[in-house]
Amino acid sequence: MDRLGSFQGDLTTQFSVIMDQIRAPLIVPLLRLSVAICLLMSLMLFVERVYMGIVIVLLKVFGRKPEKRYKWEPIKDDVELGNSSYPMVLVQIPMYNEREVYQLSIGAACGLSWPSDRIIVQVLDDSTDPIIKDLVELECQRWASKGINIKYEIRDNRNGYKAGALKEGMKRSYVKSCDYVAIFDADFQPEPDFLWRTIPFLVHNSELGLVQARWKFVNSDECLMTRMQEMSLDYHFTVEQEVGSSTYAFFGFNGTAGVWRIAALSEAGGWKDRTTVEDMDLAVRASLKGWKFLYLANLKVKNELPSTFKAYRYQQHRWSCGPANLFRKMLREIMLNKNVTTWKKVHVIYSFFMVRKIVAHIVTFVFYCVVLPATVLVPEVEVPKWGAVYIPSVITLLNAVGTPRSLHLLVFWILFENVMSLHRTKATFIGLLEAGRVNEWIVTEKLGDALKSKPSKSPKKPRFRFGERLHLLELGTGAFLFFCGCYDLAFGKNHYFLYLYMQAIAFFIVGFGYVGTFVPQS
Repeated sequence: MDRLGSFQGDLTTQFSVIMDQIRAPLIVPLLRLSVAICLLMSLMLFVERVYMGIVIVLLKVFGRKPEKRYKWEPIKDDVELGNSSYPMVLVQIPMYNEREVYQLSIGAACGLSWPSDRIIVQVLDDSTDPIIKDLVELECQRWASKGINIKYEIRDNRNGYKAGALKEGMKRSYVKSCDYVAIFDADFQPEPDFLWRTIPFLVHNSELGLVQARWKFVNSDECLMTRMQEMSLDYHFTVEQEVGSSTYAFFGFNGTAGVWRIAALSEAGGWKDRTTVEDMDLAVRASLKGWKFLYLANLKVKNELPSTFKAYRYQQHRWSCGPANLFRKMLREIMLNKNVTTWKKVHVIYSFFMVRKIVAHIVTFVFYCVVLPATVLVPEVEVPKWGAVYIPSVITLLNAVGTPRSLHLLVFWILFENVMSLHRTKATFIGLLEAGRVNEWIVTEKLGDALKSKPSKSPKKPRFRFGERLHLLELGTGAFLFFCGCYDLAFGKNHYFLYLYMQAIAFFIVGFGYVGTFVPQS
């Protein structure tokens, strides 16, 4: 035992000596460089947020409504032409094993108000479960028996996932007669007047290629995790989409709850499956062809937020990896494009891709969960108060304006977003480097009517599985932050331990699987 203790003591002494020798020439300079890079990224994000905040205030005070910026008037009946005076509209609903929501989406699409002989509902079913496939087909037949022009389309493979299904759907002979295509994911439920409020913009404004509606979350009050998601997405819709639409007539298509001019879709090259964000890919290509986009903030389409952490994590991987990978693939094409102005190209490259899709994810995790805590262990390196406190506070408050009802949850949102930034940062680097999971596509699980289950029933408790319940990356990060917090409490002077302990607890809660674990069952 004495020999073992002596050996361990020697190892500790040797490690301390080595650390002291490399501390000044290596660790301190590297950490200072990391701090400088993170402060630069923070400033980039800060300027972007302040700019969008100023624009949105000006829009609210002086801005004109979409009906003022673009011509809008109801499509008038023509006695001679009859219903043929109305454009032909295709409604696409891509789905994959959507047992819980297929009836909701098909029913909402078939309930859209439009001349019955001028609309085609196309259900693109990639389901691999034969029982669900039969249920979806029966539902289509039920609506067809009511006089709805509905088409049930299947493929013998899932090549290209959602993009592949949409692309195949556009090849059908009956689509050639259509002028516009409205797209709704399987959990989206448009109101009956959706087409009356969107199609006239496209009919009367030949430069418009896309009209995008806002999402309305039916289960935002289900749990704390869905409230956090609502806060993040409300900023995207309230600020990012509105600013993009009003200033550059460009924003990322959300993949659903939008109407495309088929001519614009075709001119842009149609659907491509080279990334997991086929919607953003199409939007960027159409924009580079000169097409303009319009966002309608007052037109909302009901949909569902992921109710489990597993589903949310997969969704965020796709949403973070895809844009980074698309940026890698399209950077040269955007720079060499001659159809749009230099300012628009700068907006797409710098603001849309660099700051929002790459820098925002990386700086959140690397700075606040790695570099800032590391400076506690290396007191020679200091982070200025404006970078550690003031800028993050302003960015956070600007992000929170989209959901005023959740301001009291701001601290929980910050901690949760920092945890999620771990996955977003990892996914961003996978996309930029085109690493292993770059094209991973896992359909987000929906609960649909299960959300309305009777309160007398107990929630579904998933079985404990080591790989699914314990998240080692979160636990490792939490342990690092907790250690830094203890060190700061004992030797520090900046009181970072208050933040470090709270953030460590947040990582531990997620790491041990206590977020988004219990879901309703019907």
